[in-house]
This record gives sequence, structure tokens and C-alpha cells, in this order.
Amino acid sequence: MKNSLWETIKTVIYAVLIALVIRTAAYEPFNIPSGSMIPNLLIGDYLFVSKFSYGFSKHSFPLSSGPFSGRIFSREPKRGDVAVFKLPSNNETDYIKRIIGLPGDKIQLKGGRLFINNKIVPRRKIAPFPMQTSSGRFVAVKRYVETLPNGREYQTLQKDGDKGPLDNTPVYRVPTGHYFAMGDNRDNSLDSRVPNRQGISGVGYIPAENLVGRAEVLFFSTDGTASIFEPWGWFHAARFKRFFQGIK
Repeated sequence: MKNSLWETIKTVIYAVLIALVIRTAAYEPFNIPSGSMIPNLLIGDYLFVSKFSYGFSKHSFPLSSGPFSGRIFSREPKRGDVAVFKLPSNNETDYIKRIIGLPGDKIQLKGGRLFINNKIVPRRKIAPFPMQTSSGRFVAVKRYVETLPNGREYQTLQKDGDKGPLDNTPVYRVPTGHYFAMGDNRDNSLDSRVPNRQGISGVGYIPAENLVGRAEVLFFSTDGTASIFEPWGWFHAARFKRFFQGIK
């Protein structure tokens, strides 16, 4: 009986250790709690983030408990990557945005148009996106496809047209060892356009050390109409078409 109990305990310990290694060095699941990345990521999406894509920092470990500073096996994000990072103001909160600016870049928005190093980023208008409001009705939101200098394409939304509060900005000069990230839902995203300084709880530039990993694939999605305590509604709440989609 004692041997059997000890074997069970060892099995549980091994399973926990393996899970911790996978979560730290390989992949970690995340869920999307806000609409800042609509239309590409929706509230209720669950995705895997590759922890090894950019190397490792203390934030690769549970509770940011890594025993070192800086990054090891460091690799630079590519422009257009969807990345998870720790909010620079507290080093605890997970954010997910798209990497737009690399170290040394100049980033600016003028009239809703994105400029990188003084060159406008091409965009083309496509069919409006049906967005649900808090009242439950749907409205048509302007949708575009932007093409970054490296050829990376992705969709963006302009809920307030090109006259939103962050559609006209100063020039941001991305410091060495930092990145500039934005949400795809341009008029509903707290991102690097909002500085992190005294009196302003923003995001600002993202230190390389704060990068957690690159969002790779959606593995589950729910529209939120059924809670975890309502298994009879899980099937109808699941967005099956989004299962196992790569993240662009």
C-alpha cells in the first residue's frame, strides 16, 4: 500500500515538473480577454504562445521568477509578429499586441495612417467588419488590410474612422532594446501609442526583456454565451471554425 501511494505521488510530481518545463521552455496557453486585437483575435479565443521564439527571460518562468536578467538565446521579433509581453509599468500583466516598430524605427500616425521611418504603410479597404455593441446590435466597422515593409499583411479596424483619439500622434523613436506594439482594433487599444509615465498608465515602449513569446495558433474559441458551469451550452458557444487556426 505504501509503495503504491509513493508511486502515485511520484507520478504526480513528474507530471507537474514536465508541465512546468513545457510551459517555461516551449508553449504556454493564453486567452484573449479584450477586443484590442479584433478582427484577428476575438474575445474568448484561446491560443498557444511559443516561449522559445524570442529566447528566454525571467518572464518566461511562472510568476516571472526566472533567476537571471536580460535574455538568453535572444532572437529579435519580426515586424508584424503578434506577441505576448509583460506590461512595462508593472511587469506582471500580460498584454498581446502586434509588433510594429523595431529598435531605431520612427513610428507615427497621421490621419489614421501608419508611417514607419517616414514612409506610409499601404492599406486597402475591404468589406466592413460586423461588430457587436454593448446593446447587442451589430454595426459595420471600417476594415483595412495593412502591408508592412517586410510584406506582412493583417487586418485592422477603424471604428471611429481616421479621427480617433490616437489617429494623430507625435513621432515615436523606438529606443535600442525596445519595441513598439499596437492593437489591430486601432480605436480601441491601449498600446505603445500611450506612454507609460507619471500620471499616465500606458504601455509605451516594450523592453526586450518583457517579451514572453509569439502567438502561434488558436486551439479553442468560445463566444461567451455559455459559462463553464453550463456544459449543455458549450457546443453552441464554441466557434469551431476558429479551432486550430494559425495566427497572422
